Amino acid sequence: MELLVITGLSGAGKSRAAKYLEDMGYYTIDNMPAEHITPFAEFCIQRGGRFDRVALVSDIRGGSDGFPSMLRTVEMLREKGVNCRLLFLAADTDTIIRRYKETRRMHPLMKRGDTIEDAARREEELLRPLREHADFVIDTTQMPSSKLRSELYSLFGDHSQPNTLTVSVVSFGYKHGIPPESDLVFDVRFMPNPFYIPELRELTGLDAPVRDYVLSFEQTKEFLDRLESLLSFLLPRYSEEGKTMLIISIGCTGGRHRSVAIARELADRLTRLGYPTAENHRDMTRRDMTHG
Repeated sequence: MELLVITGLSGAGKSRAAKYLEDMGYYTIDNMPAEHITPFAEFCIQRGGRFDRVALVSDIRGGSDGFPSMLRTVEMLREKGVNCRLLFLAADTDTIIRRYKETRRMHPLMKRGDTIEDAARREEELLRPLREHADFVIDTTQMPSSKLRSELYSLFGDHSQPNTLTVSVVSFGYKHGIPPESDLVFDVRFMPNPFYIPELRELTGLDAPVRDYVLSFEQTKEFLDRLESLLSFLLPRYSEEGKTMLIISIGCTGGRHRSVAIARELADRLTRLGYPTAENHRDMTRRDMTHG
């Protein structure tokens, strides 16, 4: 069994780290009181492998009384054969203050008349022994979310498996709005529109006549080749940063013809490149047939 205890300063990103670790296959629990770590670990061991990788966030929210025993707990679990490690997340005081002001939340150690700085410095002193004995310390002061995810994957990711990036290709119509979840958006309204071909108007980009029409133009072929080349460069970079899902949206006017055909062709190409790829044709079945 592998148990990762996440602790550190309030506002340093522990809960966010737990979410990223969950994406890596850890079973995670936020705000676990220190005195409950041992019984929970014993429960996991008794389950016979169901909880092989566990990450627990244990910090000042659960009270500071259990902190002196946390290091003893870690050592005791190691003696029982548990791969137990301690991760400490830190940030400088100015960053902690800024983050609390942005969220408008109270620091858990703030008392009446205290400032955030008073509480942050008090917590830093309380947790100093844990930081000094931690297996890993990550300072998130100047660290964007993508960098934190990448750092965690480097330390705790399963490197026996490829860091697979899943791609979702979404077709849409601009007159219905750009999908808000999009990471990358490409406009294919420059392509000839099948809507103006009477025998194609009632069909969709999944029908062979429309697909063949859209893909017959040299500008379409060049666009797809250039887009494939761009994505061949980009996708490994996203994967290296720890991104696990990328949504690529392809838009035309109505979301029924050109965007659908291009999304299908792009999904086929990405699949051949080795990326798990899904399709979603958001507006294809809308019946307000204007301008394809």
